Amino acid sequence: MMRRAIMLLTLLVLSTSGISSAPAPAGPSDAAKAMVGKWEFSNADRDKVCNIVFRTDPNAVGMKLEFDQTCFALFPFIKEITGWRLADNDLLRFVNAKGKSILAFSEVESKMFEAPRPGEGILFITAADAVAPDITADQMNGDWAVVRGNGRTICTLTLSNTAAADGFSLKLNPGCEGFVTRFNPVTWRMDRGGLTFSSNRGETWVFEADDPANWHRIPETNDPVLLVRK
Repeated sequence: MMRRAIMLLTLLVLSTSGISSAPAPAGPSDAAKAMVGKWEFSNADRDKVCNIVFRTDPNAVGMKLEFDQTCFALFPFIKEITGWRLADNDLLRFVNAKGKSILAFSEVESKMFEAPRPGEGILFITAADAVAPDITADQMNGDWAVVRGNGRTICTLTLSNTAAADGFSLKLNPGCEGFVTRFNPVTWRMDRGGLTFSSNRGETWVFEADDPANWHRIPETNDPVLLVRK
């Protein structure tokens, strides 16, 4: 009887040990946690824009994803989407109830992803805190100063609404320093919320808005180039 009791106690200990040593379910990765919150969902022309919210609450196919009601009107196909996944060394995927990928996004720059969609072209998701202010081309017409990071103005220029090439005409005013005249921009255009200057040689400078009157050239360097409304 004693021997049998010892055997039963041994089995109980082994069983309990096995349960306690089982690995805990893996939680969301750091990369997934970084996606949490509101993002902008748009097409390339940005004539279709709505908001989505990433969550790390698990569901049957991945994690939960919430769309504004506006999204369903602009992008009817999203009614198929029931969750999202972000595996190591893989794309960011929006999936349906069976786990099939509906959109597969790749990161094109910090806090911005793009995915091709037949019939829609390229679609974008951009973190809410990275979305440029909604600035129109009409707001950009007029005189601007090109300023270095130390506050020194190195050029003044005029952006007009006269059509030229794939954008509008840009005129450098007298007195611009060589840093600008060597580039010699002749046209400007708005592109997905950013501002692009182009030269006749096809070279470009790209600016990102801090607010409608202040822009900074990207990628940023230790000696920034700023564009300031005069």
